[in-house]
Amino acid sequence: MPLLSTLAGAAIGIGSTLIADRNRWKHEDVKEALRLRLDIYTQYTTTVKALGETLRTLAERGHPSDEERALALRTAFRESGVAIASERMWLIAPQPVVKASDSVFHCLRRICDGYADGAAVSGPEDRARWEERGRAAARMRKLMREDLGVGPLTERHSPLLDDHGSPAAQ
Repeated sequence: MPLLSTLAGAAIGIGSTLIADRNRWKHEDVKEALRLRLDIYTQYTTTVKALGETLRTLAERGHPSDEERALALRTAFRESGVAIASERMWLIAPQPVVKASDSVFHCLRRICDGYADGAAVSGPEDRARWEERGRAAARMRKLMREDLGVGPLTERHSPLLDDHGSPAAQ
């Protein structure tokens, strides 16, 4: 009888330890997955922000020809790292975030193409494209924040533009 109770006690102790370790590993896996998504979201949002600034700067700069302007813009888009950041999103993020980030990607592509086709910076078409990008980015950030378990923001990240292409008072 004492041997049986000793064996039962040992089995309970070993089982409890295994269950506790399994729960701890599962918790660590969840934390690591959250850290990975945070890194990917941060990389993507900073990449699209930098790309947008680069596109606007290149479009404002004087170029010897329309073809050289288009080439500079398309090269900047290609070399920005946005395609790699987008692929990481497609591999890791949940579908709503992927869909929202893809929308931002395509907005930036339309901005680049518009500038490459000769659109004026801060012209009506340009403002409309940037507003579309702003709405898409706000939705993407909202979904990212939900996925990361942080609360919603109460203000817009990028202000709306007025008729002169300057941030409008909110």
